[in-house]
Amino acid sequence: MPVTDDFLRIDTPENVVFDYDVAGIGSRFLAALVDTILIGVLQIVINLTLLFLLSLLFGGLVEGDSVGDRAAIGWLLGLVVLVSFAFLWGYYIFFEMIWNGQSPGKRWVGLRVIRLDGTPITLTESIIRNLVRLVDFLPAYYGLGVIVMFINDRARRLGDLAAGTLVIRDQATITLESLDHRSSARDLGLSRIRRGAPSELPIERLTEADIRMAEDFLRRRHEFANREALARRIVHALLRRMALSPDQIRSGTPEALIREVVSASHRAAETEEG
Repeated sequence: MPVTDDFLRIDTPENVVFDYDVAGIGSRFLAALVDTILIGVLQIVINLTLLFLLSLLFGGLVEGDSVGDRAAIGWLLGLVVLVSFAFLWGYYIFFEMIWNGQSPGKRWVGLRVIRLDGTPITLTESIIRNLVRLVDFLPAYYGLGVIVMFINDRARRLGDLAAGTLVIRDQATITLESLDHRSSARDLGLSRIRRGAPSELPIERLTEADIRMAEDFLRRRHEFANREALARRIVHALLRRMALSPDQIRSGTPEALIREVVSASHRAAETEEG
């Protein structure tokens, strides 16, 4: 997984190559600043709300002079501090899980946290990198974290080193699971679908979802920054479903095979309707 000039390339076991732009200190600082402002505003709202509710429930303790009353007040203030800490720590974990490695700040700047092998982070990595964030923050506003990022060639802070994660510039990528829309032959770039001899491909083994995935790729292929890599992943999925190996197909490129599969499925559908 070489990285040079803030660029990361990952070769998967399926010989699919994914390229990522590693996020620099400037963009990460801006994302952290946005998150810090949001956290500060939310902390003020939550703390004021919590103090208000506690004053309604335990307002009589404020005027108490006994040791028990002062102890109770101390416990209540400790509760407020604990809630604040839990919110500060859970903010990043919550959003990184629901937004696949992005906090509001990272989402606004266009960054994403991934694992070193290019896969999405899990709850474990998110917890580790955000626990260590407390150390990165020392002595003041990511002082230690910035020093480590300057030293590390991938601009990783201590939390990233501990969790095995990396922050990249988010690209206009797409996943196989999101390709699930029906398209017409014109949308797919198929100039004409002719009746003819049945395809040699065992398309009957493909599911309706497989065909929709291939159709949507053809319709939206010009939108994808990872067009070639996505086409290869789709081909691997289709071949696996049809129980074929790459040397059994004639199409020269992954996109050509996808187009052939879609054309064959349309011809088969027209034949059934006829």
